[in-house]
Amino acid sequence: MRVVALADTHLAHGPGYAVPDGDLLIHAGDLCNWGDLAELERAVRWLEALPHRHKVVIAGNHDRACQLQPQEARAILGGVIYLEDEGVELDGLRLWGSPWQPEFFAWAFNLPRGPALAKVWARIPVGLDILVTHGPPHGTGDRTGWTGDAHAGCEALRDRLPEVAPRLHLFGHIHEDGGLWRQGRTVVANVTTAECTRAPTVIDLDGDELVPVVVPPSGRRDA
Repeated sequence: MRVVALADTHLAHGPGYAVPDGDLLIHAGDLCNWGDLAELERAVRWLEALPHRHKVVIAGNHDRACQLQPQEARAILGGVIYLEDEGVELDGLRLWGSPWQPEFFAWAFNLPRGPALAKVWARIPVGLDILVTHGPPHGTGDRTGWTGDAHAGCEALRDRLPEVAPRLHLFGHIHEDGGLWRQGRTVVANVTTAECTRAPTVIDLDGDELVPVVVPPSGRRDA
C-alpha cells in the first residue's frame, strides 16, 4: 500500500501543487487558516477531488470548527474518514488519529503538558500500523523558531510511543522540522508541507516492510 502523507496545507494548495497518487492519503491536520466552516469546506472539496482510494484526516490547531462546531464540521467532512481520538481499519491496516498538542498560542485542540495529555495518549491502542497525531513527540521533528528554536513536542506522547509501538507515526504542526526518522520498530515522520512549500511524504507499506519513497528536504536551515 502506498501512503501519501501531508499536513499544514493551510489552504495554500493550488493547481500547481502536486499530490502524488497512492492508495491511502493521510492529512495530519491544519487544513485551514482561521478554521471556520467555510474554510473547512474549501479544504475538503480539494481533498475529495484527489484520486486516492482512502482519505484519512485529523484536525489541527488551525481547524477550529472541528472543536467549536463538531457536528457541522463532521457533516462537511463526510467525504473523507475523519478521526478524533478514534481508529479505523483499512485494507487490514489499523489506524488511530488524534488532534491534540501541548498548548500552542490560543488555537484549537490545546491541552496543558503533563497528565491531561498523558490521559489522551493512554487511549491509543497497541497493535497499530499507523498513528496520526497533529503534533510531534518531544525531541523529534519538533524544533521551531516560535519557541526560540526549542523542542515544542509533547513529552507524554514521546513516552507513550514505545508502549504503543506503531509501525508508522505521522504528524505535522511544526513547519520548520519536516523529515523522517527510525526509532526502534517505529518510523516517525513530520509530514508538514509548510503551507504547500514542501512536497507530500510518500511511504510504501509492503507486508512487514516500510519503505520511504519521497521524503522532502527539511525546512530547517541547519538540516
